[in-house]
Amino acid sequence: MSSDHSSVLAAACAEVGLDHTDAEPIRLGENAMFRLPGGVVARIARPGQLAAATREVRIAQWLAEHEIPAVRALKDIAQPVQAEGRAVTFWEELPPHRHGTPAEVATAIRRLHDLPVPTDLPIGDLDPFVRLTERIDAATTLTDEDRTWLREHLVSLQTRYANLPPGLPRCVVHGDAWVGNVVATDDGQVVLLDLERCSVGPPEWDLVSTAIKHTSFDWITAENYRDFCDRYGHDVTTWSGFELLRDIRELRMALYVAQRAAGYPAAHEEANLRISCLRKKAARPWAWSPVT
Repeated sequence: MSSDHSSVLAAACAEVGLDHTDAEPIRLGENAMFRLPGGVVARIARPGQLAAATREVRIAQWLAEHEIPAVRALKDIAQPVQAEGRAVTFWEELPPHRHGTPAEVATAIRRLHDLPVPTDLPIGDLDPFVRLTERIDAATTLTDEDRTWLREHLVSLQTRYANLPPGLPRCVVHGDAWVGNVVATDDGQVVLLDLERCSVGPPEWDLVSTAIKHTSFDWITAENYRDFCDRYGHDVTTWSGFELLRDIRELRMALYVAQRAAGYPAAHEEANLRISCLRKKAARPWAWSPVT
């Protein structure tokens, strides 16, 4: 554990009366997660994310009220906690689990999409372009030519999104619904993780993430994708707005790796491949390697 994380975690736990002794890191990234004694997980947000952390806790509480299987914010404590400029939240640890299958993703987001849009929760509208400009700027291994093209591509997508074709009724969407954010627990639950991007928007945004795993990358079979569509009740690839949302999601995936490549040389080749594909230098399905 870094000294920065250690001091933040100690201060936050002291404020709510939790023991941070022998805290175990689960994931250290933009948001750092630690396992605490007693089945508690602490999540330290990146700086400046107090409002987002507050919103995420409220969304988790709202989902619990509607009995939607999702990560549960720890009860009976006031959170998030601010410590050294970072927002810290506390969650119930999940039982043993595995990544969800496409069919399980469909089941989980179908339940979510069927909920009424809340009128008393400041959930906000979906922003599919959140942090993309910052990721282009942070991707220091990009060539000037690629950076210029990516900025122009982003503007083009934003313009097209302003005229998104009509589709399914707007609803509460997860915002980042892929198999890494849906898990199946050993006790039979299919649980939504990472509620940071939950918002109100087109349900097709949650469907595109799985669709492109088949159509763009061939990561899942046609049978897996058909099962996903059958479980959800809709095939997003038949919608006139599919290619636009596909293009936005592919850009997000490419920029995630391009930003990582600035600190992880092993990601350079994958980042270059992804940007080359976006620039139409290869036909789909693209030979992208899944990145966690």
